[in-house]
Amino acid sequence: MKIKILGTRGEIETSSPRHFNHSGILLDGKILLDLGEEKFLKYKPKYIFITHFHPDHAFFVREPEKRIKIKIPIYSPENLKPGKPIKVNSYKFTPIPTFHSKIVDSVAYLVEKKNKRFLYTGDMVWIEKKYHHLFKNLDLVITEASYYRKGGLVRKDKKTGKIYGHTGVPNLINLFKKFTSHIVFLHFGSWFFKDIKEARKKLDKLAKENKLKITVAYDNLELVI
Repeated sequence: MKIKILGTRGEIETSSPRHFNHSGILLDGKILLDLGEEKFLKYKPKYIFITHFHPDHAFFVREPEKRIKIKIPIYSPENLKPGKPIKVNSYKFTPIPTFHSKIVDSVAYLVEKKNKRFLYTGDMVWIEKKYHHLFKNLDLVITEASYYRKGGLVRKDKKTGKIYGHTGVPNLINLFKKFTSHIVFLHFGSWFFKDIKEARKKLDKLAKENKLKITVAYDNLELVI
């Protein structure tokens, strides 16, 4: 599978030339995972899978009139059953519920084609353990890096007790290193843009400490698994 990372900036004002676009991944030139920028439609995808309806993952949240104009099938947490795979051509997409927002539902996508498997998480705090068995022997995990510090920024809704926010990079590494030897980070927060060179060094250090390959994604990075 060919994976093109279209955007690596979180929902922040800060950016750089290599980290300008919001979330979006192009799979084999025909399927989009997230649609953080309207211009991603220029690739003429056949299908779109949205992790959650926040504007940096679905641009039309701020411009709902443009959603009507998109004539491409859009899959999202609202029209998919958690844990139930959906087959699209030669691909299998399994939506995995994630903790992220207290308002909208969110999912990660386990993507499989033949003997290749990767997980794209979108934004997240945690994934319930009952889904972890699905993550064995992943070729790749593509996940967020909104917060570098351990614990990230996580809150709890006083009425429902539901946790929401973003966990930290160290927490994501601890979770996913059991299932893969390669983690790709994107959706960078303000910590990354304060000193990109230093941020990359910090991630390189974590890679060595955890005996992992960590890729710091940038806009238009291409990967093959």
